[in-house]
Amino acid sequence: MIVRQKPIKINWFVLNPKLTASFFFIVLIGIICLIGQQRYATIKESREREARAMLESVELRLGQLLKGSQNITLTLALTVDRKGNPQNFEQIAAEIYKGNPYLQGVQLAPNGVIKYMYPLKGNERAIGLNVLETGIQNKLAAKKAIAKRKIYFQGPVNLVQGGQGVVGRLPVFINNKFWGFAAVVIKLKELLKAAGIDNSKYPYYQFQFSKIDPLDGKEEFFLEGADQTDNTIETRTFEEGDWKIYLTDIRSIYTDYSLIALLTFGIILTFLSSYLLLRLLNKQAQLYLTLAKQSDMLIDAENKYKTIFDNAAIGIGKVNSITGEFLEANAFLCNLLGYSLEELNKTKIKTLIYEDDLAADAQNFKRLRNGEIRQFSSVRRYVNKDNQLIWANAIISPLWQAGDSPDNHIIIVDDITQQIVYEEQLIASQKHIEDLVNSIEGIVWEASVDEQFTNTFISNKIVDILGYTPEEWSAEPGFFFEKMYPEDRKGIEAYLKKELFEKMHHEHEYRMIAKDGSLVWIRDSVNIVPNLESPQKLRGIMMDITEIKEAEETLHKSYELVNEQNKRLLNFSYIVSHNLRSHASNIDGISALISNAETNEERDEMIKLLRKVVINLNDTLYNLNAIINIQTSINLVKEPLNLLDYINNAIHTQEAQILSKGATIINQVSDDIFVYFNKAYLESVLLNLVSNALRYSHALRTPIITISGQSIGTGYILSISDNGVGIDLAKNGEKLFGLNQTFHGNSDARGFGLFITKNQIEAMGDSIEVDSVLGEGTTFRIIFK
Repeated sequence: MIVRQKPIKINWFVLNPKLTASFFFIVLIGIICLIGQQRYATIKESREREARAMLESVELRLGQLLKGSQNITLTLALTVDRKGNPQNFEQIAAEIYKGNPYLQGVQLAPNGVIKYMYPLKGNERAIGLNVLETGIQNKLAAKKAIAKRKIYFQGPVNLVQGGQGVVGRLPVFINNKFWGFAAVVIKLKELLKAAGIDNSKYPYYQFQFSKIDPLDGKEEFFLEGADQTDNTIETRTFEEGDWKIYLTDIRSIYTDYSLIALLTFGIILTFLSSYLLLRLLNKQAQLYLTLAKQSDMLIDAENKYKTIFDNAAIGIGKVNSITGEFLEANAFLCNLLGYSLEELNKTKIKTLIYEDDLAADAQNFKRLRNGEIRQFSSVRRYVNKDNQLIWANAIISPLWQAGDSPDNHIIIVDDITQQIVYEEQLIASQKHIEDLVNSIEGIVWEASVDEQFTNTFISNKIVDILGYTPEEWSAEPGFFFEKMYPEDRKGIEAYLKKELFEKMHHEHEYRMIAKDGSLVWIRDSVNIVPNLESPQKLRGIMMDITEIKEAEETLHKSYELVNEQNKRLLNFSYIVSHNLRSHASNIDGISALISNAETNEERDEMIKLLRKVVINLNDTLYNLNAIINIQTSINLVKEPLNLLDYINNAIHTQEAQILSKGATIINQVSDDIFVYFNKAYLESVLLNLVSNALRYSHALRTPIITISGQSIGTGYILSISDNGVGIDLAKNGEKLFGLNQTFHGNSDARGFGLFITKNQIEAMGDSIEVDSVLGEGTTFRIIFK
């Protein structure tokens, strides 16, 4: 503790007034000159001390800002996993941005290209900027950061997103290979505000903020109304951005006026010594009191510094820059390293640094001693007295002036062991949780309770099941509903709006459109957290049940096919029974007639009839075989066929009939209609319908056949209309597509064509309809689904 000395007593002058009066003129002039000189020195010293305190405050605040920016970039760098993929960037960046209002934004720039930016709003122009390729200032600053392997601030520069600011970039290395940058963007106005650089607050002092332009080597100043002059009384340099901060006293020291006032006052005192002696002595006493007060303020400041040094909650030490021995150390540093002050004063600092960190520390300190830098900081490990490792952020500052020989320096040690341990545990815990989540055979998700149910988390399993990346899935609100199959979307949306908060657990099955366009069946198990009274989030697991659904569909189709086949076989058995019984009866009757014939002529006639019956029986068996082939064919080849091509082929096949009857064919089917059908069946169906239109033409008018196609949703309707004899549907409609059904008495009619046609169309899963008016014409319509 520094104690102020008491002022010297001056009672002798008061006890000798005449001697004082005669001697006072000379003494007063000397005293006034002495006081003027002291006053000059006091004013100058006071201003320098005030300026130094102001700059130290700026240096401390700016140092804290830079330290905080470094911690932010380190935190961002830690989001990059060993594969070079950022994890939870948006969440971590949001927390950082929320806790650091001076930030304009934070970035991750793989290979120098800015791909991750928070917040994106207002910073869109920065996305995609390659700082290693765009702009020479960007290149120089980026390469300097890589070379230093620590954070380096570019700027102030004009930002691509607007305004002027600085960009602090920390190079990120994965397996000692450069990955990219973690960066912070700070507007120049916010940087100066955070550092306390505000010329409007100090009427007598002006700050200046400058940087050497790396292109032309000239010093560039960034504050208006303040230039570096001979009155600059303090300067600070910041290595992190190669910045300089000047503080200039804009006042002139008006000592001459004080001396004139003192001389004038002395002359007046000489003539009025008797009257003014007491006041002069009082004035002298006041002057001593003023000096004593100034001295007390100085002593208090020194005592305050001593108190802060001794009781600071951070390690502070003074070290001999030549020998490396401690000269001073506060209690925190002694306790941190486990040594007493006496033991520490006998210890060289390099013996306390972990051997793996010595090389980097020695290199930085060599640059400090050579005058290349004025300060450096680094994260290093110390070894305490018990041989335990202590992680610390150390800041080294020289106590010698620039250009002087190195003597002593200050080291400030911040214990970050718990922070490092916590960060390692946090990273390990996050990795473990991610591994567990990604090992689940389903998509684990979390969404906020809002109108769009925006996803806040989605597991990597979404890539395997739906093909989307977690970033694509969470990029925009409503992406989940956009990729849901339209037929399922409305029902799910209505359920979520009306019934979501009626119970804690829900299960739904719906279809999603995968990235490759395929449909994936999803069973979604959803829970509301924390509870129905205060819902905040939804959590669930989406399971891929496509194979289960396909198996169910296959089973269902097989069941329907078996039922259909059974119905067809039963119907076929009726047909076989009816037709074969009719032919058998005819053969039996003719055989009886042959056996009872009285003449050879009668017998020959009966044999001819028997031959016709046998031929008809053979035709019937052939037709029945064709029906069996249609009705029992399961895996018929279906493919997209151009409908116009097959219609033209059917027309060409019937060319002779068309010419003989003078028929007119009107083909209105466009060439862009494709139907999913079997080739042989389509040829048979079209040929049968066109030939029937020609065969059953009206005897009193020229046949006109119109063929047209019409789109119906995802399918088509083919219409074949004629102006022929027509069919009485009221009488024969139910028998129209039956076997062996004829209605016009044509000798070549077998009643088999429409039956085959209908079976072939239905075998393809399609259908046929008919409209007809007796005597006017008929229209057949095939509905291709």
